[in-house]
Amino acid sequence: METALEGQTVVVIGRPSGIARAVTLAALAEGAHVVVAGRDRVKLAAAYEDEGVRAEEVDVTVDESIEALAERLGPIEHLVTTASARARGRLGELEREDLRKSFDTKVIGPVMLAKHFAQRLTRSFTLFSGVAAFKPAVGFLGVAITNGAADFLTRSLSLELAPVRVNAISPGVIDTGIWDSMGEEGKQAYFEHFRTHNPARRIGTPGDIASAVVFAMTNPFLTGVTLRVDGGEPLT
Repeated sequence: METALEGQTVVVIGRPSGIARAVTLAALAEGAHVVVAGRDRVKLAAAYEDEGVRAEEVDVTVDESIEALAERLGPIEHLVTTASARARGRLGELEREDLRKSFDTKVIGPVMLAKHFAQRLTRSFTLFSGVAAFKPAVGFLGVAITNGAADFLTRSLSLELAPVRVNAISPGVIDTGIWDSMGEEGKQAYFEHFRTHNPARRIGTPGDIASAVVFAMTNPFLTGVTLRVDGGEPLT
């Protein structure tokens, strides 16, 4: 039985862990040829050595790096970028450079990816927003405005790149290594709060997000949409 992405090339930009890894493995399971790309090509190659995935180097904040990747890869069916740089903190703690880096990575970066892959991309482009765009909270101002811009960018690019489909995924609280800096006790308390308050009554997994990405890549009538895979968190 033919799988959903059989024989198609999927490029996944991001770290070799968490959501990006889950997306890579999900695409492989659907029969895709997957190329992973990020700032550290050696680290990526080592992480996917057992899967035989091709690793490439790209920095989404550098136009020449994006253009070079597009030229090396040639025609592809799907492009996914999970790259982010979060500007967390209350208003008094935010620095201009952190905000610039956040926008450069998650908003301007995808714009430049779209620009340089426009003539090579044939089916879909998936980028990431986030729950902070739909449920602002103190301490997440920089994250919220970045994700909000990514949400609007999705709709704009769906018109610019048509008939290539452009969609975004907006995760809620997902159990990845990003929370490890809180310490085990802090992390578990944080997770417990969200688990007991969101309507899904659980914390999301990278697999939940990867499934949504595969759906976005394979549904031929879905474009200009942000899929909110957040356990209903903004409702609370």
